[in-house]
Amino acid sequence: MVMRSASAVWEGELFTGKGNVSFDSSNAAGPLDVNWPARAENPNGVTSPEELIAAAHATCYSMSLANGLAKVGTPADRLETTANVHIEKTDAGFTITRVELKVRGTGGFDEATFTEAANTAKAACPVSRVLNAEITLDAALA
Repeated sequence: MVMRSASAVWEGELFTGKGNVSFDSSNAAGPLDVNWPARAENPNGVTSPEELIAAAHATCYSMSLANGLAKVGTPADRLETTANVHIEKTDAGFTITRVELKVRGTGGFDEATFTEAANTAKAACPVSRVLNAEITLDAALA
């Protein structure tokens, strides 16, 4: 089993407070500032949980797709993935309702092989499996 850790500090109320998040396992980034306006208004150089989820999902998906393509003997030269995380106010409160994945790839594969691997990777990505949201995919050769 592998475990990774991050930590957050928050000061004040939700709408006027502020905080930060740090990547404790790797020390790769942080502390990064977080606040409510970054979630619901203009980020202005401040991150949000939704942006961090988008980064995690884009990275995880790219790695899953790279693995799938390599397993069928057609490794990728380059994969460019974007994840757009949508947060909406629902009856249950603010909820991540949808993630749009967009990937463009180059390598020694044809479009059919790429599309099949891209769809398989969407289901295989651990971040996809943890999200309780609709996940759409736009996959094409670069």
